[in-house]
Amino acid sequence: MSAGRERIICMKKATDTPLGGELRSQQTADRLVAELRSGLYAGTVQLPSEVELAGALGISRTVVRDALSLLEREGYLERVRGIGTLVNRDVLGVENRLDQKLEFYRMIRAAGYEPHSDNVLVTRETAPDTLARRLGLSPEDHPTLVFVRRRVLADNTPVLYSTDILPLALFGGQRLDTMDFTRPIFEIVAEYCHVEVTKTLAHVRAVTGTPGIRHQLGLRPDQALMQLDETCYSRLCRPVLCCQTCYTDFFDFAIVRKLV
Repeated sequence: MSAGRERIICMKKATDTPLGGELRSQQTADRLVAELRSGLYAGTVQLPSEVELAGALGISRTVVRDALSLLEREGYLERVRGIGTLVNRDVLGVENRLDQKLEFYRMIRAAGYEPHSDNVLVTRETAPDTLARRLGLSPEDHPTLVFVRRRVLADNTPVLYSTDILPLALFGGQRLDTMDFTRPIFEIVAEYCHVEVTKTLAHVRAVTGTPGIRHQLGLRPDQALMQLDETCYSRLCRPVLCCQTCYTDFFDFAIVRKLV
């Protein structure tokens, strides 16, 4: 990866816990992806009709139709009038998509390595004006932010450095020293702050990284990083968390761009 000035902006779904019919449709969509990859429809290039799918999966045609719409938006399928529902096998084969939820512990395990964090540093700092505004806070109030900095390794190889930033007020007076900040930050926010992150607005660019981060990651002089800057939003569309993650070339990411 070479350093450069180009920036990519994308909106990602961090997680989703819909209710009722929406939940059934999402569960069906997830099941269909699994069936397409290694199950009932492995290797097929075209799915059966909605009626046949409903019968095979034991669900209503309405749920099937909604699930297919979800998968079409994700780029897995194309529904073409007069032909049917076609499968994009290349998209199905992509594991690490920047336009979908990323959990780096899972990605490291999928590559055959054991992930763990070290050099964890948790500090309280007064919010700079730019960060206060990103988090929907008033700079005039001088809000206190919690910074969680850590290095993540695959076995013994450093592969990323992350900085997560969130308002201290979200913790409601709880003691930070009782919390395990080696866990994924979304889990911490859900458990201790009772906030679910549903989407992130991400900016992607190539960077050299600060000398401190380069030293922690053991980079070669010619090695650049991919930096992902994210503002994370709750279901109420309120910013609750900022994340900056610097990835080494251990990772291989893809983006599925829907043009039509």
